[in-house]
Amino acid sequence: MIAIMADSHDNLPVIREAVELLNREKVDMVIHAGDLISPFTAKDFKELKMPFEAIFGNNDGERDGLRVAYSSICNLSDFKALEVDGVSIAMIHGHQEELVDCLATCGKYDVVVRGHSHQPSIEKKKSLIINPGELCGYVSGKRTFALLDLDDLSHELVEL
Repeated sequence: MIAIMADSHDNLPVIREAVELLNREKVDMVIHAGDLISPFTAKDFKELKMPFEAIFGNNDGERDGLRVAYSSICNLSDFKALEVDGVSIAMIHGHQEELVDCLATCGKYDVVVRGHSHQPSIEKKKSLIINPGELCGYVSGKRTFALLDLDDLSHELVEL
């Protein structure tokens, strides 16, 4: 089981709550689809007891600082392709819809993880497209992330 999140936007209390919950639930991995925002958020994500992968979002302006702060737990970039338990996962923030569509229809990835819209959605093209919504809760008022079972690609949305 992996946790998928995006758009945490410096909301430290919610990041801490999510980290504590995910550590208790013992998920296998956490992936973040961008908009971490500030380097100081790394301290809380470093408390995760499982592997963490993340990418940049369109609001991650302090990229050099973020790279340094997160360097001990992941290498930040604009895009990542992961293979986890035989499941191919593409990670992109999603502010360029054409790129999301290309990744989802090319047939190379089982799952495309994206964020940006702050609205949770799950769509099936050739790939399963998962947008976990916003962890921060600033736009929608809902603080959400998704859980994905890699055995059968079943998924659920979790609200904090």
